[in-house]
Amino acid sequence: MKKTDVSSRAIAVDILQMVLRKGQALDETMARHEPLMALEKRDRAFVHALVACTLRRLGQIDAALKACLEKPQEIKAPVMDLLRLGAAQILFLGTPHHAAVDTIVEVAAAGSATLPYKGLINAVLRRLTREGEALVKAQDAARLNTPDWLWLSWRQAYGTALAREIALSHLGEALTDISVKSDPQGWAKKLSATLLPTGSLRLDGSVALQELEGFKEGAWWVQDAAAAIPATLLKDIKGHRVMDLCAAPGGKTLQLAVRGARVSAVDRSEKRLVRLNENLERTKLEAAVFCADALTLKLGDKVHNVLLDAPCSATGTIRRHPDVQRLKTPEDVTRMVALQAKLLDHVAAYVLAPDGTLVYAVCSLQPEEAEGQIEAFLSRHPRFKRDPILAEEIGGCDALLSPVGDVRCLPCHWPEKGGLDGFFVARLINQGSL
Repeated sequence: MKKTDVSSRAIAVDILQMVLRKGQALDETMARHEPLMALEKRDRAFVHALVACTLRRLGQIDAALKACLEKPQEIKAPVMDLLRLGAAQILFLGTPHHAAVDTIVEVAAAGSATLPYKGLINAVLRRLTREGEALVKAQDAARLNTPDWLWLSWRQAYGTALAREIALSHLGEALTDISVKSDPQGWAKKLSATLLPTGSLRLDGSVALQELEGFKEGAWWVQDAAAAIPATLLKDIKGHRVMDLCAAPGGKTLQLAVRGARVSAVDRSEKRLVRLNENLERTKLEAAVFCADALTLKLGDKVHNVLLDAPCSATGTIRRHPDVQRLKTPEDVTRMVALQAKLLDHVAAYVLAPDGTLVYAVCSLQPEEAEGQIEAFLSRHPRFKRDPILAEEIGGCDALLSPVGDVRCLPCHWPEKGGLDGFFVARLINQGSL
């Protein structure tokens, strides 16, 4: 057994505890975890895969552990997290059983809080090597891995069958999509990528993005296919001013700039705007970038095109961010709904010109932040109306359209292509004073 095998598991349990016990986002935690950064690239990838799998399959893992523990409610948090990481390897990652058990037991032996439970951890994990496969086969994976509040919300919004498809789609890892500046067919051939109906390219498998042709030259940028839809729905913007609100990290800003718009990208986070500016520099595209709160933005000369990619609960991104369903709560959704309503009202009053177009988007599966948010806005602002989105505007994908002409992407859409993020988009027209 290599020393790095044990240290990578120790780092994994530290990161898992930061997510589950301290409520920290997985990507941010990993990005600033110095011991993780000291590992080799292969070991860093293993840590991410292990923690992500544990978060993705947490319900199944806990159910299997419960079947192997006499008093699971009495197990202390550090011990439970070690058991979870061991179970993830045994049940789902295909790690050789002896390596999965022995490394976790060694990590337990090195911690003062877990050393007294070394024998228990060894016994439980070895039992899982014998009985785990049968336990998993008997489980309802969709229901176990989805928190109650999310399951009830999705079942009410989409029906039980579709809620189950959504939950099952979250068990697989999201593939990597990119948007290109030009010639998507040519770049699909160069990168051995799949050209999706909406114009995005989907890369095949795990890739080192910075080593691919065109990255350094700025020919393309990473952007989920669903996230790439909203910026395509503003019409005839070449040479015209467009406000991209809540713009960072900038994928939509780049799309608008490629189309020849005079883009003003606004975001309140200086840290996130650093990445947006880096993307602009790499792609050699131009936009005016402002660090400002969209809620205080008041334009003397209002604009006719606004893209508002509003802050949201991000439940549409669970495939690529499995920590979302472990960290978010119904209270977070309520808070986001209130903020989105304020942003929409502010844009209507101070930013969008009469006869202007507003595209509203959220990467959320929650109807309160999407369909419900737009219905409430239209009831408050009778001078606005929907401009229904047509199938031909999104590559003929009528399955992604709601009956009233909004885009509603679900993670279970395009299963034969690998799915996509959950996204909602509505296009509204300001009819002026009525």
